[in-house]
Amino acid sequence: MYDLIIIGAGPAGLTAALYAGRFRLKTLLLEGMSLGGRILMSESIENFPGFPGGVPTHELIKRMEEQVRELEVKIELDQMLDLDCAAKSIKTSSGSYSSRSIIIATGARTKKLGVPGEDKLTGRGVSYCATCDGPLFKEKNVVVIGGGDTVAEEALYLSRIAKTVNIIHRRPQLRASLILQERMKANNKINFILDSVVTEISGSTKVESVKIKNVNTSAEQNIACDGVFVYIGYQPDTEFAKEKLKLDEAGFIITEENMAASCEGIFACGDCRKKTLYQVITACADGAIAADSAFKYLERNK
Repeated sequence: MYDLIIIGAGPAGLTAALYAGRFRLKTLLLEGMSLGGRILMSESIENFPGFPGGVPTHELIKRMEEQVRELEVKIELDQMLDLDCAAKSIKTSSGSYSSRSIIIATGARTKKLGVPGEDKLTGRGVSYCATCDGPLFKEKNVVVIGGGDTVAEEALYLSRIAKTVNIIHRRPQLRASLILQERMKANNKINFILDSVVTEISGSTKVESVKIKNVNTSAEQNIACDGVFVYIGYQPDTEFAKEKLKLDEAGFIITEENMAASCEGIFACGDCRKKTLYQVITACADGAIAADSAFKYLERNK
């Protein structure tokens, strides 16, 4: 029996584990794949406080992991299969765990476009991670779909490798921070195709082109390319919580200000919960608050 089980070891889960360890709670940190979560899909992070010029994401996660291990928090790489909120028990691929409280920090995954050719050509030119697959497109033509900070960061990264980078966005303006937009506009490898959506990805054995449609005129055109990188938002990894916890229409866990979910003793933090800003710094803040709230809950229910 644990005092606290934390599901997910991205920045939110690692921070929750750090605080739980300092509270001297008997804690288990569960992660289905590898520590770090979605942040590792980016090469570096520039807006995390204390790192002028940015910090490689792998280095940041490694430091977080070292802090957690120093406090002797148990870390298990094990895939969660089911969650019983009332009993506060978790079934995994290797067994079951019980706890007095649970923090859910399962994060979110990249949304798919849902257009013809996407599934067929995933891994054959369609990618959701420039850091992972960018080196495969040296001196080739790629498109990046979306308009937020992630798109800007990945487009700038790809511009160091690819021949050309076309950014396709459905709105007349990007949503990325102005400093990133300034860098993109100053980069002669990056082009912008705005007010447009991708309707099809074509190619026999690998990506050869995308079909796009202007949302204002409905005019269509084909753009030849070798790679397609998709960044159109995120879908929370919360399928296991359906009909168990209160979720919003998109599947994000609804919490109170103290990160408490709709079941007593269950808390949520990071990108899996409903909030207004999804950033590494807010995930860490969520994790700290969730651990503090779990500690106070356990103190009240000794």
